[in-house]
Amino acid sequence: MAALFEISLFVKEGHMDVSTLNMNNRCAFKPLSHQRYHLKSKPWVRSALWLTLLASPMLHADDLADLIRTKNQSYAQAPAVRAPLSTAYLNTTHPSFYQNYAAAPNIDSDYIETLYRAEQVAAPASKQVLQVARQMALDNKEIIKGSCWDYLNAAFNRAGVARETVFKGAYQVGPFIDTNQIQPGDWLYYINHSYNDVEHSGLFVGWLNRANNQALILSYAGERRNEPARYKVYDVSHTYNVIRPSL
Repeated sequence: MAALFEISLFVKEGHMDVSTLNMNNRCAFKPLSHQRYHLKSKPWVRSALWLTLLASPMLHADDLADLIRTKNQSYAQAPAVRAPLSTAYLNTTHPSFYQNYAAAPNIDSDYIETLYRAEQVAAPASKQVLQVARQMALDNKEIIKGSCWDYLNAAFNRAGVARETVFKGAYQVGPFIDTNQIQPGDWLYYINHSYNDVEHSGLFVGWLNRANNQALILSYAGERRNEPARYKVYDVSHTYNVIRPSL
């Protein structure tokens, strides 16, 4: 007599967060009611059925989660499937904008997207300053007589904007601004922790590492260096003066 082969299958509702793929949507397994399949089968039929069920992602949710993690790791570690840097940036940056500055000596190609986005989201007056400063630094590679102050003073004047002091402190003693208040196009005075903690000023572009206050800054070393301004990374944790463009 053929044996009665009974299988009970039940999967609880669960959610898997796939944030490692930068996706906001979630995959959900909907609950299945207890379903019973009564099969009169020969041994080879039962074996085939077991193999099918063991391969099913619904039977082992933990195994499926492990598979997704493995896939994510393979995606991150396999250079063959990653887009070239230029292609990756063209996905979010206007092609001509990226191509214009990809070979510029005074901005790392990794930062072009941050610059582009800053100009898109900045307030009108700040956008004008960002654009004028970019033309001075990347297009014309200008050497301005004087220091970092003179360079940004020229950028603000050419942009035709007014200046509003939105925060005022003092070098070394502060107070220092809550960095959440800093916006693209702001003229910052900050303690330069990358060079002997001297005072420095630069044009804030955008955040590169928000948690550590690492920002992309247009910085000018002065005419004696005989170099145009550069887009560099600075820790702006101790920013004591902020001037914002206004119309």
